[in-house]
Amino acid sequence: MDAMKQSLLAVAAVFAVLPANAKDPKYPPVDAYLMSRAKEIAFARSAAPASIADRATIKVLTRSGYEVASQGDNGFVCIVMRGWSAVAFTPGDARKQAYNTSLQAPICYDPVGSRTILLVEEMRAQLGLQGMTPDEIPRELAMAYALGKLPKMEGVSFAYMWSAGQNVGDDGRWHPHMMIYAPYYKSAMLGGFRPDSGLPAVAADDGTPFALVVVAVDDKLAVEPKLPGE
Repeated sequence: MDAMKQSLLAVAAVFAVLPANAKDPKYPPVDAYLMSRAKEIAFARSAAPASIADRATIKVLTRSGYEVASQGDNGFVCIVMRGWSAVAFTPGDARKQAYNTSLQAPICYDPVGSRTILLVEEMRAQLGLQGMTPDEIPRELAMAYALGKLPKMEGVSFAYMWSAGQNVGDDGRWHPHMMIYAPYYKSAMLGGFRPDSGLPAVAADDGTPFALVVVAVDDKLAVEPKLPGE
């Protein structure tokens, strides 16, 4: 058995003891997570510079998951993540953000990320919409990944989070930043900086196939959403 498969099975095994298909009574009504279609499209497009976002595919959240609102032609896909995006594979306090209906985080995935990590994000949201608890969602994702139902994270991919309208949780708006999905990266490989330091750091899922590196960029690069009526 190769090292990657061993790692995948280990990730799945961590969550195998958790019960499945439970409904979480803590979740607010689904409508609390939704926004108008026009507003969501504007927010999604603000995730990246216009040279990218204007030609990107835009998806919006519905009661059953994300669906295409506007088809692009450059391979990028932009969405607005909700609270479920904070549900990492490794346990932590951030999982409580799944209940935070004010968390609205525009993100635009590059072509590689659109074929891989976006599918993980979409499944994460779909499981949340179905009422699965923040502790159960990672189990389902890990099992789907180990069984080949989600594409393997075999290379680095990037995503823009440059929106000036972002709300990433308790801290509200943060610096515009790049999300770098670097499979199996560990914090020590980048100098061991804190995730909130603004320096390149593994922000979530250290050492796993879903390791996320965050790199802040100049605040002047933040993109204002062009909201309807403005």
